[in-house]
Amino acid sequence: MENYNKFDENQSSVQAKFNKEEAYLRAKKKLDKLKGFYWHLAAYIIVNIFLISMVSGNLHEGESFWQFETFATAIFWGIGLMFHFFGVFGPGFLFGKNWEERKINEFMDKDKRHWE
Repeated sequence: MENYNKFDENQSSVQAKFNKEEAYLRAKKKLDKLKGFYWHLAAYIIVNIFLISMVSGNLHEGESFWQFETFATAIFWGIGLMFHFFGVFGPGFLFGKNWEERKINEFMDKDKRHWE
């Protein structure tokens, strides 16, 4: 019986160690995704500042700066960056669990008042 108790203690110790390592790996993965997003954001800002300044420097006399072509790269890359943002922070960033619960309660209250 004593050997069985030692086995139980040893197994729970191994399990705790495994859980800690698993939590560390999950946190590291999240950190890597976050770091990747910030590098993407930095590249977006630097490259688009460079491109827009190049376009503005090459404008012909009378040509407008405020054209779609001037900002096309920033717009479309910005859409891609937005998808990267939601991939890292998740759609719950804007519409989290608390928001869902509040809305459900709000709709239920409206429905309840409607039928009373």
